Amino acid sequence: MPTFQFEAMDPQGQEIRDVIEAQTQDEAQATIRSMGYFVTKISAQKAAAKAGKRSSKKKSFAIGGAGTKKMVTFTRQLSILQDAGLPILRSLQILEEQAQAGALKNALIDVCDEIQGGSSLSEALSKSPKVFDRLYVNMIKAGEAGGSLEVILRRLAEFKERSASLRNKVIGALIYPIVIILVTILILTFIMIWIIPEFQKMFEEFELKLPAITELLMAISDRCVKLWFLFPLIPITMILFVALICKFKAGRMGFHLYLLKLPVFGKIVEKSNLARTTRTLGALVASGVPILEGLSITRETSGNAMYEKIYLKVNDAIRDGDTIARPMKIESRPKFHPVAAFFFMLTLAMPPLAVLFIKPDFWFYVAYGCTVLGLIGLAFYLLYFRRPVVEDLVINMIEVGEETGELDVMLYKVADYYEEEVQTLTDGMIKLIEPAMIIFLGLVVLFIVAALFLPLMSIISGLTGGGGK
Repeated sequence: MPTFQFEAMDPQGQEIRDVIEAQTQDEAQATIRSMGYFVTKISAQKAAAKAGKRSSKKKSFAIGGAGTKKMVTFTRQLSILQDAGLPILRSLQILEEQAQAGALKNALIDVCDEIQGGSSLSEALSKSPKVFDRLYVNMIKAGEAGGSLEVILRRLAEFKERSASLRNKVIGALIYPIVIILVTILILTFIMIWIIPEFQKMFEEFELKLPAITELLMAISDRCVKLWFLFPLIPITMILFVALICKFKAGRMGFHLYLLKLPVFGKIVEKSNLARTTRTLGALVASGVPILEGLSITRETSGNAMYEKIYLKVNDAIRDGDTIARPMKIESRPKFHPVAAFFFMLTLAMPPLAVLFIKPDFWFYVAYGCTVLGLIGLAFYLLYFRRPVVEDLVINMIEVGEETGELDVMLYKVADYYEEEVQTLTDGMIKLIEPAMIIFLGLVVLFIVAALFLPLMSIISGLTGGGGK
């Protein structure tokens, strides 16, 4: 039986978009009018659209999902089009035509086809999970149910903008020291491999007895020339090792706890996670998503195993009739985790290993130093592992929100507060790194200059004395 797609108005003036099966278009109109609707537009649905296909639209090759910036722009534009009163299908078609080739355009082609086939917007979006995640789909679903889709879209755009801003702040804080360290390593490697060996040849020609500091510099240069391949190999090995550890549930939890307990950087990780998760949960609650579904989505988007565990326990407690605040306070104190302790011991034990790079026969002293520093790392972890990863401020604000019925408002306030805290911490870390890097580079330059200057002075004094006889 032929299928007709129609747009109509109900007695209250609300727009209705749906599909109906009938033998003819007149019969379809009569059926729609019998339902109490006033038909404004009706057309026969093509077989290709009914099957969810579109032959005239070709997808481009794309890997992964759409970028955050594209999603923010798309959501903002869709909100504006909905405010202007355009039908959702027409709005999506306009944005699909404007979109550049990629994952978002491919997803919009599929979404338009699904809606033409009779699916709701949330159902159509759920068919493209790489572009539209669960949070996005559920907020749209809540907006459809409450008849406030344009408001939800506006909230979604604001939420994604704030989330992207927070992530960029953290990434920006990490990029600066990483770039400085990489450039420093490259410069020092160049000096050790190409400059120092030339001085070594000159010193050998003059048969000088080199000072201890110069011999140390020459030994470092010699090892750099012979073991240059270790410079890229060591960081790659470390990344692969961490990735392998995180493949296991216990390993991932331990590494994430290690990150949370690091000085300074751990606070940034903690506060950025709290800002992101509270804003996510606040956006879902404000949009009308059920609290259990909201907690489940928040857990999936937290990105940290410790916070995933907290939200899972809170979810289970609410199912048993409890509140959010009480189980969150209980679960916010981590238990001792051997993998986290191992990472702290490994972090402090690694610097002495650099001595083996220069003097392999010093293995006994290296082993002793690694043991002592490893125990210091373990002691540090034992002192701080019970510190809660959710501060009392968050617990109290959530408790007040639950009591007053303004949970979403309190969650937004918590998110705003921690975003400011992250900004303050990242600015402070950058200000701390700058003088630290200057002091480090100054000491390195002083070491190299002193190591080369002392034998050069001997050569100059020898040549001067020889010329005066």
